[in-house]
Parts: sequence; C-alpha cells; structure tokens
Amino acid sequence: MSDETRPHRTAAVIPAAGRGVRLGPGAPKALRALGGIPMLVHAVRAMARSRAVSLVVVVAPPDGADGVRLLLDEHALPERTEIVVVPGGETRQESVRAGLDALPQDVTSVLIHDAARPLVPVDTVDSVVEAVREGAPAVVPALPLADTVKEVEPGRPGEPEPVVATPERARLRAVQTPQGFDRATLVRAHEEIAVAGEGATDDAGMVERLGVTVFVVPGNEEAFKVTRPLDLVLAEAVLARRRATDAY
Repeated sequence: MSDETRPHRTAAVIPAAGRGVRLGPGAPKALRALGGIPMLVHAVRAMARSRAVSLVVVVAPPDGADGVRLLLDEHALPERTEIVVVPGGETRQESVRAGLDALPQDVTSVLIHDAARPLVPVDTVDSVVEAVREGAPAVVPALPLADTVKEVEPGRPGEPEPVVATPERARLRAVQTPQGFDRATLVRAHEEIAVAGEGATDDAGMVERLGVTVFVVPGNEEAFKVTRPLDLVLAEAVLARRRATDAY
C-alpha cells in the first residue's frame, strides 16, 4: 500500500517524567493538581478530545510508570482512546524517544504534547493534526508576541545586560504544543540529531536541524505552559470559567 493510500492514524506522546522545579518543592509538575485533578490527567483528556487521536502514550518517570497508570485509572478518560504508560529516561529527549518506540507500526503521525499545557483546546489539536495529514512534515501551534523582544549579552543574575539586537516582532512567534509530525520525520530527527546536556526541549527544533521545513498554525492563549505559581493561578481561573460555561 502506498503512502498516499495508507490510512492515517495519529497518536499523542506526553512526556511527563520531569520534576518541574520552577513550581517549587513537592510533587512533579505533571502531577500537581488543577481544579482538584492532576495536570497530567487534564493533558491526556485534552489530547483524547480530538477524534483524530486514537492513542495517547504517557511517558512516566523511569521508576514511576505503575504509579502513573494507577493515577490515570482513577480518573474518567474517553473509552474510545487507548492510553498506554511507559517509563521514560533521564532527559526529555530520551523520554520522547521511549514514547516513539512504544507506538504501533500503523501510526503515521505523532503529536508531542507538554503535560504542563493542560488546557489546550481541541480546536488547536485538530488544526495541528489536519496540517500534518495534508502533508506538512512538522507543525507547531504558535502565537504572535505581545512584547518587544531584546537579544542581550548574558551577564550575571541581577546585573544589567547590554542589548545586542532587537528582532522584528512581526516575524516572531511563541511556540506551544502539541507539536505534530510525520512519524518517519520525527523518528529520523531523534536518530540523527544528538543533543548534549539536558537534551532537546523542542522536537520541532530537532526537525529543523535536519533541514526540514516546520510550519506554524495559529495557537491559542489557553494553551499556555504552567511553569510558575502564577501560571497555576491563571489556569485555575480558566478552568473555573470553562466549568461554569461549558459543563467542562
């Protein structure tokens, strides 16, 4: 069967093995509660709401897969979506690779989604999936920047830093997730691009380094990343509004 006639099947991979130190001490960031429910559960539901996503692979801490599986079993998830939990690695790149390795052969496109973006609307997920299915090898949702951005010469924390350039704001975008990929392209990036230190934090950046074009589709303000305590306050407010207006 040719690639043109092969049916599309989309899976989502959620790397959730990190600790999220910027939210302070306590549970790993993905397990912090939002509206009384762990952010990871919200993120899984966000992926599963898309009818295009038939499988969600959650990549747990290396020694925490059983605990994450039990956690997910405690919460209602769409029955039409298969949920798989696998242990991850020491870096995000290793964890994403573990999620890719767990995908069945018939999966043709992959979404990589941050567990710390628990409130991404289904319309954003669907627009990424559609763009990949229409032939884009890599797709990221993104928003124009509201603030002017300065490039600086980094200095010591708290000290003034000299500005070296002011990029043209109209050409800049703030990237969100889920990022969507043709499966073969993403696997090739993970096989060929070696990233030192903490590994890749942006899979689309790895694909760019292959020389492959990454495309942008409109993101959504509610797909923000919950990284700091103030983000959690905003996320609670968004969730409360949804529950009040949409029976969320």
